[in-house]
Amino acid sequence: MPELHLAQVLLIVCPLIFLAGFIDSIAGGGGIISLPAYLIAGLPVHYAYGTNKLAACVGTATAAINFLRSGNIALRPALCSAAGALIGAWCTTSIALQLNPDTLKAFLLAALPVVAVILLTRHHFGEDDAAPKPMGSVRLAVISFFIGLVIGGYDGIVGPGTGTFLILAYTGILGYNLKISSGCAKVVNLASNLASTVGFLLGGKILFLVALPAMACNIAGNFAGSFLAIRFGSRFIRPVMIIAILLLFGKLFYDFFA
Repeated sequence: MPELHLAQVLLIVCPLIFLAGFIDSIAGGGGIISLPAYLIAGLPVHYAYGTNKLAACVGTATAAINFLRSGNIALRPALCSAAGALIGAWCTTSIALQLNPDTLKAFLLAALPVVAVILLTRHHFGEDDAAPKPMGSVRLAVISFFIGLVIGGYDGIVGPGTGTFLILAYTGILGYNLKISSGCAKVVNLASNLASTVGFLLGGKILFLVALPAMACNIAGNFAGSFLAIRFGSRFIRPVMIIAILLLFGKLFYDFFA
């Protein structure tokens, strides 16, 4: 285990992990903040990934429970997407990554501003009184599975912004409002985070002295964010999603051109 000044590490990590959990519970994209927080604090990259996954896993579970208790998760499509995401992420991280990550990042750099403009100009996008698009149960399950498969594949290659893209897919393709879409995204994120956490745990790449306080901060952030998202709905979720998209755009821009 690397030698670190624990108090200094926690002073950097804890506030940022709270913020990451808060944003992630509402609009996805918390990893854009949380992973750099561990790296800035001095954790080696593998420990940063493992510690981040454990804290995020428990925090996401908190948000998912909040959404579930409030009735704001469409459970069947969420579970179908979770199954697809596990397969998609496994495939893109297990095979030889035939798709060049830089190609995908370039595509996203072009697409994200368009998504932001849509959110800014389509004032009725994902409103709380929106009804899901009518479709049979089999079609709903298939489409949900492929949403998880594609975005899970993205998660395995690039990662940041997975929750945001899930929310956009549930709203734009299936017609759910932003509140239910955010709840469904938490179920999918929870499934992928659990799988990753087990892998890092078996590999001994989790610093529990950092992970446990970070977990508490992530739980607090996810609880606060999901509570506000449930209470205020799309008028609160929309601006946070725009912030998350801008953060993701900035990170991809930096990674691509640095």
